[in-house]
Amino acid sequence: MKKIVIIGPESTGKSTLCSELALHYQTRWVEEYAREYLLKNGTRYSFDDLLVIAKGQLLLEEQGAANLPLHEPSNTATGPLLFIDTDMNVMKVWCEVVFGNCHRFILDQIVQRTYDLYLLCDTDLPWVKDELREYPDLTTRRKLFHMYHDILINQRTPWALISGTYEERLQQGIRAVESTLLAKTGS
Repeated sequence: MKKIVIIGPESTGKSTLCSELALHYQTRWVEEYAREYLLKNGTRYSFDDLLVIAKGQLLLEEQGAANLPLHEPSNTATGPLLFIDTDMNVMKVWCEVVFGNCHRFILDQIVQRTYDLYLLCDTDLPWVKDELREYPDLTTRRKLFHMYHDILINQRTPWALISGTYEERLQQGIRAVESTLLAKTGS
Protein backbone atom coordinates (compact mmCIF):
# COMPACT_ATOMS: atom_id res chain seq x y z
CA MET A 1 0.00 0.00 0.00
CA LYS A 2 1.17 3.50 -0.84
CA LYS A 3 0.08 6.33 1.43
CA ILE A 4 -0.14 9.85 0.03
CA VAL A 5 -0.73 12.68 2.54
CA ILE A 6 -2.16 16.06 1.61
CA ILE A 7 -1.18 18.89 3.97
CA GLY A 8 -1.28 22.68 4.04
CA PRO A 9 -3.03 25.56 5.78
CA GLU A 10 -6.81 25.65 6.07
CA SER A 11 -8.85 26.48 2.97
CA THR A 12 -6.18 25.37 0.50
CA GLY A 13 -8.22 22.60 -1.14
CA LYS A 14 -6.83 19.61 0.78
CA SER A 15 -10.11 17.73 1.16
CA THR A 16 -11.16 18.47 -2.41
CA LEU A 17 -7.81 17.26 -3.72
CA CYS A 18 -7.98 14.09 -1.60
CA SER A 19 -11.45 13.21 -2.81
CA GLU A 20 -10.63 13.97 -6.45
CA LEU A 21 -7.41 11.93 -6.39
CA ALA A 22 -9.23 9.02 -4.76
CA LEU A 23 -11.92 9.24 -7.46
CA HIS A 24 -9.30 9.43 -10.21
CA TYR A 25 -7.47 6.35 -8.91
CA GLN A 26 -10.72 4.58 -7.93
CA THR A 27 -9.60 4.16 -4.36
CA ARG A 28 -10.40 5.57 -0.91
CA TRP A 29 -9.32 8.55 1.11
CA VAL A 30 -9.12 9.35 4.80
CA GLU A 31 -10.98 12.47 5.89
CA GLU A 32 -9.69 15.00 8.40
CA TYR A 33 -10.88 13.95 11.87
CA ALA A 34 -10.62 17.47 13.35
CA ARG A 35 -13.60 18.64 11.31
CA GLU A 36 -15.83 15.88 12.69
CA TYR A 37 -14.58 16.43 16.23
CA LEU A 38 -15.02 20.21 16.24
CA LEU A 39 -18.46 20.06 14.62
CA LYS A 40 -19.55 17.69 17.39
CA ASN A 41 -17.78 19.34 20.34
CA GLY A 42 -17.61 23.00 19.38
CA THR A 43 -14.80 25.28 18.27
CA ARG A 44 -13.50 26.12 21.75
CA TYR A 45 -10.80 23.51 22.06
CA SER A 46 -7.99 22.91 24.53
CA PHE A 47 -4.46 21.58 24.25
CA ASP A 48 -5.75 18.19 25.39
CA ASP A 49 -8.47 18.25 22.71
CA LEU A 50 -5.71 18.35 20.10
CA LEU A 51 -4.33 15.09 21.47
CA VAL A 52 -7.80 13.52 21.17
CA ILE A 53 -8.04 14.85 17.59
CA ALA A 54 -4.58 13.46 16.74
CA LYS A 55 -5.54 10.01 18.04
CA GLY A 56 -8.82 10.18 16.13
CA GLN A 57 -6.95 11.07 12.94
CA LEU A 58 -4.64 8.10 13.38
CA LEU A 59 -7.58 5.78 14.00
CA LEU A 60 -9.24 6.96 10.78
CA GLU A 61 -5.98 6.40 8.91
CA GLU A 62 -5.62 2.88 10.30
CA GLN A 63 -9.24 2.06 9.48
CA GLY A 64 -8.78 3.43 5.96
CA ALA A 65 -5.71 1.28 5.43
CA ALA A 66 -7.37 -1.82 6.88
CA ASN A 67 -10.50 -1.38 4.75
CA LEU A 68 -8.68 -0.85 1.47
CA PRO A 69 -9.32 -4.00 -0.55
CA LEU A 70 -6.27 -5.39 -2.27
CA HIS A 71 -8.25 -5.88 -5.48
CA GLU A 72 -9.24 -2.24 -5.98
CA PRO A 73 -8.46 -0.71 -9.40
CA SER A 74 -5.81 1.52 -7.82
CA ASN A 75 -3.64 -1.57 -7.45
CA THR A 76 -0.72 -1.50 -9.77
CA ALA A 77 2.79 -2.79 -9.40
CA THR A 78 3.02 -0.30 -6.53
CA GLY A 79 0.06 -1.69 -4.58
CA PRO A 80 -3.14 0.07 -3.54
CA LEU A 81 -3.20 3.82 -2.93
CA LEU A 82 -4.61 5.56 0.13
CA PHE A 83 -4.98 9.35 0.17
CA ILE A 84 -4.89 10.97 3.61
CA ASP A 85 -6.20 14.45 4.42
CA THR A 86 -3.88 15.63 7.22
CA ASP A 87 -1.25 13.89 9.35
CA MET A 88 0.63 14.42 12.59
CA ASN A 89 2.76 17.19 11.09
CA VAL A 90 -0.43 19.23 10.80
CA MET A 91 -1.26 18.40 14.41
CA LYS A 92 2.26 19.48 15.46
CA VAL A 93 1.95 22.83 13.73
CA TRP A 94 -1.56 23.35 15.14
CA CYS A 95 -0.38 22.60 18.69
CA GLU A 96 2.66 24.85 18.42
CA VAL A 97 0.88 27.80 16.79
CA VAL A 98 -2.08 27.83 19.18
CA PHE A 99 -0.50 26.57 22.42
CA GLY A 100 3.27 26.99 21.95
CA ASN A 101 3.83 23.30 22.73
CA CYS A 102 3.22 19.88 21.21
CA HIS A 103 2.19 16.60 22.79
CA ARG A 104 5.00 14.02 22.98
CA PHE A 105 2.60 11.44 21.49
CA ILE A 106 2.26 13.50 18.30
CA LEU A 107 6.02 13.95 17.99
CA ASP A 108 6.56 10.21 18.50
CA GLN A 109 4.00 9.40 15.81
CA ILE A 110 5.76 11.70 13.35
CA VAL A 111 8.94 9.67 13.84
CA GLN A 112 7.22 6.26 13.73
CA ARG A 113 4.89 6.64 10.76
CA THR A 114 6.01 6.44 7.16
CA TYR A 115 4.38 7.76 4.02
CA ASP A 116 5.23 7.54 0.35
CA LEU A 117 4.45 11.08 -0.80
CA TYR A 118 3.33 14.43 0.57
CA LEU A 119 1.36 16.97 -1.44
CA LEU A 120 1.66 20.49 0.01
CA CYS A 121 -1.23 22.78 -0.94
CA ASP A 122 -0.31 26.41 -1.48
CA THR A 123 -2.36 29.39 -0.26
CA ASP A 124 -3.19 30.73 -3.73
CA LEU A 125 -6.86 29.69 -3.56
CA PRO A 126 -9.25 32.24 -2.10
CA TRP A 127 -9.99 31.66 1.59
CA VAL A 128 -13.51 30.27 2.07
CA LYS A 129 -15.22 31.02 5.38
CA ASP A 130 -16.83 28.22 7.32
CA GLU A 131 -17.68 27.69 10.97
CA LEU A 132 -14.37 25.95 11.75
CA ARG A 133 -11.75 28.05 9.99
CA GLU A 134 -9.62 30.39 12.08
CA TYR A 135 -7.16 32.23 9.83
CA PRO A 136 -8.72 34.33 7.04
CA ASP A 137 -5.71 36.63 6.68
CA LEU A 138 -3.16 35.73 4.03
CA THR A 139 -0.21 36.67 6.25
CA THR A 140 -1.05 33.97 8.81
CA ARG A 141 -1.89 31.45 6.09
CA ARG A 142 1.49 32.09 4.41
CA LYS A 143 3.26 31.71 7.78
CA LEU A 144 1.57 28.32 8.25
CA PHE A 145 2.43 27.33 4.68
CA HIS A 146 6.11 28.07 5.33
CA MET A 147 6.01 25.97 8.50
CA TYR A 148 4.71 22.99 6.50
CA HIS A 149 7.25 23.69 3.76
CA ASP A 150 10.09 23.68 6.28
CA ILE A 151 8.90 20.36 7.69
CA LEU A 152 8.82 18.77 4.24
CA ILE A 153 12.23 19.98 3.09
CA ASN A 154 13.76 18.62 6.29
CA GLN A 155 12.53 15.04 5.96
CA ARG A 156 13.15 12.18 3.51
CA THR A 157 9.70 11.51 2.06
CA PRO A 158 9.21 12.90 -1.46
CA TRP A 159 6.83 15.82 -1.72
CA ALA A 160 5.35 18.14 -4.32
CA LEU A 161 3.97 21.66 -4.19
CA ILE A 162 0.36 21.91 -5.37
CA SER A 163 -0.99 25.26 -6.55
CA GLY A 164 -3.32 26.91 -9.02
CA THR A 165 -6.98 26.24 -9.74
CA TYR A 166 -8.71 23.13 -8.47
CA GLU A 167 -8.24 21.45 -11.85
CA GLU A 168 -4.55 22.44 -11.98
CA ARG A 169 -4.12 21.04 -8.45
CA LEU A 170 -5.67 17.75 -9.47
CA GLN A 171 -3.40 17.45 -12.52
CA GLN A 172 -0.32 18.35 -10.45
CA GLY A 173 -1.35 15.76 -7.85
CA ILE A 174 -1.76 13.06 -10.48
CA ARG A 175 1.64 13.88 -12.00
CA ALA A 176 3.30 13.83 -8.57
CA VAL A 177 1.70 10.50 -7.63
CA GLU A 178 2.63 8.88 -10.92
CA SER A 179 6.13 10.33 -10.98
CA THR A 180 6.86 9.25 -7.41
CA LEU A 181 5.31 5.79 -7.74
CA LEU A 182 6.98 5.11 -11.09
CA ALA A 183 10.32 6.23 -9.65
CA LYS A 184 9.89 3.83 -6.72
CA THR A 185 9.06 0.86 -8.96
CA GLY A 186 11.99 1.56 -11.25
CA SER A 187 9.79 2.06 -14.34
